[in-house]
This record gives sequence, C-alpha cells and structure tokens, in this order.
Amino acid sequence: MFVGAMTAIVTPFRHGKVDDPALRALVEAQIDAGIDGLIPCGTTGEAPTLEPAEQAHVIRVVVETVRRRVPVIAGCGSNSTAHTIAASRAAQEAGVDGLLIVTPYYNKPTQDGLFCHYRAVAEAVPLPIVVYNIPGRSVVDMSVETLARLAAAEPRIVAVKEATGQVARAQEIVRKLGDRLVVLSGDDVINSAIYAVGGRGCISVTANVAPKLVADAWDAAAAGDFLRARALHEATLDLTEALFLESSPIPVKAALAMMNRIDPEIRSPLYPMASGPREKLHAALVDLGLL
Repeated sequence: MFVGAMTAIVTPFRHGKVDDPALRALVEAQIDAGIDGLIPCGTTGEAPTLEPAEQAHVIRVVVETVRRRVPVIAGCGSNSTAHTIAASRAAQEAGVDGLLIVTPYYNKPTQDGLFCHYRAVAEAVPLPIVVYNIPGRSVVDMSVETLARLAAAEPRIVAVKEATGQVARAQEIVRKLGDRLVVLSGDDVINSAIYAVGGRGCISVTANVAPKLVADAWDAAAAGDFLRARALHEATLDLTEALFLESSPIPVKAALAMMNRIDPEIRSPLYPMASGPREKLHAALVDLGLL
C-alpha cells in the first residue's frame, strides 16, 4: 500500500494560523510532480507545536485536497500512548489511509515498552501503521528484533520509516522482514542507497522543494535503472545538505518561502534560518533552477 516517493509535507502558517490555501496549493504541486503519497503532521509538519484541533484540521485539509489520488499517512505519534491513540482516531475520522507513529520521545521506553505502545495503538485504531524510527530525535531506537516481534503480532504494522541513517540497518530489516514490511528511507541523503538494498520508497523532506527529482529518482530505481536513479539522486544532494544545515523544518520552510510558496513563519522554539546557512540554501536552489 505505502510504496514510492512520499513527502513529509510542511504546515504553512500565516499570522499564527494554518494557511489553508497555501497548504492546498502545496498538495496539488506535489501530486502534479508525481509524488506517491503525502504525510501531514510529521516532524516536517511541526506536529510538536500544533494544538490537537490544528493537527486534525491540517489532516482534514490534506485529505480533502488529495481526494484519494495518493495515500495520506497522518503523523499521529507522541510520547503519550493515550494522546497518540486520540490523535490517530481523529485522523481516522478525517479519512486518512494510514498512520505514521514515531517512537515515543523523551520518555525513553524499553523495547518491551515500545512493543506495548505500538500494539495499543494498533488495537485501538484499525488503520495501517508505519513505524517511524528516528533515534536522533526520539533518543530511543527500536531494535530489529522488536520490529520483527511487532510485525508478527500486529498485521496493521505494515512499514517502517527507517531514519537511523544506517544503510546496514535498512538492509538487515529488508533481509529479515522484507516479505512482511515495506522499508522506507527516512533520510534523504541515502535514499538511493536504501533503494539499492531493497527499500521500497522514501518519506522525504527534500521532496517539499524538489518533488519531481525525488519522484523520478524513485521511479527509476523501481524500474531497475539504478544508474539513472543514482544520477537523479545525486542531483538533489547539495539541496538536501542545505536543507539540513539547521534543524528541520527550518531550512525547508525557508526554501519554500524563497520560492514564494508559503509565508516564512515557523513556530518557536524553532526560529528563522541564520544568514550564513540561508545563503548556502539560496545558492542550492539557484543551482537547481528553483529560483
């Protein structure tokens, strides 16, 4: 179900509120560029600073705009199992196709705790779940063994967004669980490498800015043309590097503002991009013909 190049879409703001027209325009541009799925309210969508009603609203706007043309996988994870279930139920009511659930951050649950957390969500909300493993942000790493245990116990666990930055880890998951779970790259800089070891797509930040390049790179890999896939992927690398010069989504929102796609608003404790990194980002956009 969840295969291909998918975008962790930003949440545009105007005067402190969600900018619905800008969000709808971003969704249309993504679909026009060939993106295979959209993920609202992930890290890139500034979910930690969205109020529950805002989160539900963003998800509804994306679902309504997409109109079933591509899957919508809503970011609903938090460091509270109860809050995660509540957000997941709201997303289900909005009509999403699946849930992206991050490993609970800050609390640092054990591997048994992670298993119980995901099982509770899966049993409470009848939607497919993508496990989001990003220890660099959550400070907890779901082991391959725990992921295998979850996959065996819960058929609603259908994929993993692997954002450890380790190709070997993705390869191990594919080798052990590839017939059961879809492995998605969660780190744009190694998308091509993840595809080469059996990954079946990505959840991308870079695709907010260059969706066609990211989509075409995946399409080439899916067709077995890895030389073309690598060339297209390499074309994104300078941009991807610039998009992570500061904590995401600071740079990606700055880039979209430079492109006149959104207002430059970002919610604290994140703040606008510093001048030095901003100049490098501007240069990367110019080099790709995006400005």
